Amino acid sequence: MNSITLIRPDDWHLHVRDGDVLKDIIPHTAARFGRAIIMPNLKPPVTTTEQAAAYQQRILAAVPQGITFTPLMTLYLTDNMPAKEISKAKQSGFIHAVKYYPAGATTHSDAGVTNLKKTFAVLESLQQHEIPLLIHGEVTDPDVDIFDREAVFIDRILQPLLQDFPDLKVVLEHITTTHAVDFIQSASPNIAATITPHHLLFNRNDIFQGGIRPHYYCLPILKREQHREALIKAATSGNPKFFLGTDSAPHPQTAKESACGCAGMYSAHAAIELYAEVFEQNNALDKLEGFASIFGAEYYQLPINNDKITLIKEPHKIESQYSFGKEILIPLKAGETIQWKLAP
Repeated sequence: MNSITLIRPDDWHLHVRDGDVLKDIIPHTAARFGRAIIMPNLKPPVTTTEQAAAYQQRILAAVPQGITFTPLMTLYLTDNMPAKEISKAKQSGFIHAVKYYPAGATTHSDAGVTNLKKTFAVLESLQQHEIPLLIHGEVTDPDVDIFDREAVFIDRILQPLLQDFPDLKVVLEHITTTHAVDFIQSASPNIAATITPHHLLFNRNDIFQGGIRPHYYCLPILKREQHREALIKAATSGNPKFFLGTDSAPHPQTAKESACGCAGMYSAHAAIELYAEVFEQNNALDKLEGFASIFGAEYYQLPINNDKITLIKEPHKIESQYSFGKEILIPLKAGETIQWKLAP
């Protein structure tokens, strides 16, 4: 197959930061995706409908002329978020989810939830309004091995949560383990998951090949090969509970290549192309459109995009770096050759 045409996909988990860097970041996503769920973990975090509206306008201002792209906004759940904010969010029409970070779980999560019981009024309102709760599913207990944090979260936090709120819509984001795949498959229809390109492409050996490779450090951290294989099987299965979410997370080169480097991989520059590579390698290109363009929209009860994109089988080299404001951004697979290219 030399080309593939897809309904324009959506990215159901995206970080774009804020300020001057938006003009460097947004064009990559807008060229490929019709919509994207925008993560709210700015400093300070996006916790109100008014803040989300202002952030959305800053993002839209960075979309190149002639391109239609819709940022789908989210709110950042905190211990003291008032339940009435959820009603405002629902009425806004542009806020589509609330994000739950366990405090300290990842980049800019210091304001996250310290005890879920403090948020029960908000969760009840989310359940009532059918607004999804997007979960970074890792415990932060220092006694739990970093490679086990997702599985422990599912058993210790998520399963009890769903017993208390059985009708709550939940997206377990950027899943990384066989345990998570099995959990999602056995859960009720209101529970879904996103899968990133990097967790489909790499395992934990990639972090250490030839030395410590900071650009392969992300959270949740890359896992064993058996888990990567389980994720590929889930993504290519045609099961609508699994859909595309890149978790593309830009950081300047100086913040990645440092004594305490930031977690995150930047994939927006070639996201759908990298997914196509994985699906082709697993003889599942016919399943890519559902995963990338249909299942997420159906879960969020949004219309399917009415335009299309075409990918061409044309090996080409990824840029070694991109501008990131006044700094440099090193993308996923920088300087490497990939097999698929977005048609002009």
